[in-house]
Amino acid sequence: MGMGMEKGMTAYEAARERTVEENKRKMEALNLRHLSAAIAIAPKTPSPMKQKRRRIIEAAVVAPSPPRRSRRLANLPEVKYAEVAPDGAERMKRSPRKAIDSIYLATRGSISMEARLEAAGKAEELESQLDPEFPSFVKPMLHSHVVRGFWLGLPRHFCETYLPKHDAIVTLLDEKDERFDTNYLAYKNGLSGGWAGFALDHGLLDGDAIVFQLVKPTTFKVLIFTEHYV
Repeated sequence: MGMGMEKGMTAYEAARERTVEENKRKMEALNLRHLSAAIAIAPKTPSPMKQKRRRIIEAAVVAPSPPRRSRRLANLPEVKYAEVAPDGAERMKRSPRKAIDSIYLATRGSISMEARLEAAGKAEELESQLDPEFPSFVKPMLHSHVVRGFWLGLPRHFCETYLPKHDAIVTLLDEKDERFDTNYLAYKNGLSGGWAGFALDHGLLDGDAIVFQLVKPTTFKVLIFTEHYV
């Protein structure tokens, strides 16, 4: 642009045009247009990526260490603990057991209410004829008494009046005077260990009725009444 272009322009416009023309000459002198075109058509090559190193974490192995012991006890022999019954402690003797085929669960069917009441009535009749000097009670058998659970709860008033206030061994004498030792739990007012052996050996079933007569402080005479099942 020459002086003709500058005619009719303000001083600001003329200065701006001169600046634009000067920048164009500099760009052509640097050949930037040709370089940018060459870069645009050049194939792109992927930049090399740094390969990541995998961190290998090994599981820590803890070496077993000897148990810590007091220096005061280091030279003493190791103590092994085991349950040992205290001297003089009363232990329950195992009850005599019959052959394995006598151990069964109640499989003779269900008992009718009539038969259940009949067995309890006969037991109560006999109990009323016993010597009152020896306290007694009648206990009808339920499913939990003679099948799987084998827990026999006794009348609370009877236990509090006549039986020991602490756990003890209570012996059951059947009609043949065979002895069966059981664990009496005072805080639960019932017979636990040993009762299952008595129930299985005598074939007790749900609906039977038993008379318990206390002939000694921890000995019961036991009489069993059974009715027909349907």
